[in-house]
Amino acid sequence: MRFAVAAAAVGAVVLAGCAPVQSGPAPTGADEQTGQLRVWLFDEVNRGPKEAVVKEAVTEFQDAHQGVTVDVQYIQVQTRAERFKAAFSDPPSAPDVAEFGNTDLAGYVAGGGFAEIDVNGWDEGKDLLPAVLDTGEVDGKVYGVPWYVGVRALYYRTDVFQELGLQPPATLDDIAPLARRVREARPDLLGISAGGKYTYGAMPFVWANGGDIARREGGGYVSAIDSAESKAGLRQYTELIADDICPPAQCAGNGGDASVEAFRAGKAAMVVGGDFNRRSVDASSAAGKYAVVPLPGKTPGSIAPAFAGGNLLGVLNGSQRKTLATEFVQLLGGKTYQRKMFDAMGNLPTFGDVQREVAEANPVLEPFIRTLEAGTRFVPVTPDWAKVDAQAVLPNLLQKVAAAGEDLDTAARAAADEMNAAFGS
Repeated sequence: MRFAVAAAAVGAVVLAGCAPVQSGPAPTGADEQTGQLRVWLFDEVNRGPKEAVVKEAVTEFQDAHQGVTVDVQYIQVQTRAERFKAAFSDPPSAPDVAEFGNTDLAGYVAGGGFAEIDVNGWDEGKDLLPAVLDTGEVDGKVYGVPWYVGVRALYYRTDVFQELGLQPPATLDDIAPLARRVREARPDLLGISAGGKYTYGAMPFVWANGGDIARREGGGYVSAIDSAESKAGLRQYTELIADDICPPAQCAGNGGDASVEAFRAGKAAMVVGGDFNRRSVDASSAAGKYAVVPLPGKTPGSIAPAFAGGNLLGVLNGSQRKTLATEFVQLLGGKTYQRKMFDAMGNLPTFGDVQREVAEANPVLEPFIRTLEAGTRFVPVTPDWAKVDAQAVLPNLLQKVAAAGEDLDTAARAAADEMNAAFGS
């Protein structure tokens, strides 16, 4: 999920834990064609542009469906776990359609909260990017239409790099030495704004080194965070949270939002930030003084795998208006309104053709599109991930090493044990 809303932003979209849902409503069999369609969408810091696009879609939908009204309610991302849990256990209080984070999907589906969606029977469905559509699937079935996707790349200050005669890093191995050079020459700046709670800024380092969060074993998952490859990536990332790059006192407690904020405030020479952060950076003191490149991988010319963040639109399993709900998801989540949401909010579309259109019109998206095309990764698709996320296993691991100085091998082993306990419960 993007945690700039969400992150968004993923943002918003960094990722808050969502308690697993114990049980959900059974399908009612009813499919009413009139009445009120209830919709839950996530609130935003600046909701106005999003709300304007949604209102346009509501008007279009109501005009095409006589006797139907659409009631949209905006809910807080931070309280979504409680809201959805209550909705799943009490269908009369539940919406028909909802926006939700892709990392929450497996838990919601296991709890019976969302209905399967037939994207093959939808004309536009064939153009959804396969890798992005995967984030809306559980066990090969689609339960959410990807409404937008969010990926992260490397922002850097062009004025600082020019002043010091530096070039952007060509590999992950280049980042720490480059960041040290910046901080040595400009002690008023963080070499790179890294965060001890910035899981989705750290994971590309793990994935690029051949590591992973967990691996499939039998019918479930087993932690892989303590593998030699994963620890190589963790070591590379936690090396950035040091006095000569990004002092632990300033950086160890930061998540994605705080990490990007330091760059926006002119206090950092680099940061791993999302496409969803671009407009806020353009409205900051860094405006006109930065560029973005894909986060490099282990070898020159390669790109580190990014986390495929984003939000989905789905139909609640207990809805008594499933046909109407599905049609509204296809309208709001379809090509026309994804393009409108990009224009309003900067949300990266999930249809290949629409994404190409916006990229051609907006060259600044090029590093993010290249990152997507290079391949993205995701969290383990299991309802048990909600437990791992809620326990903040990965952020705690990063902080133990970066802030407390704990041995990486010991911290990674402890994190793996916590994960395996969650996966096995």
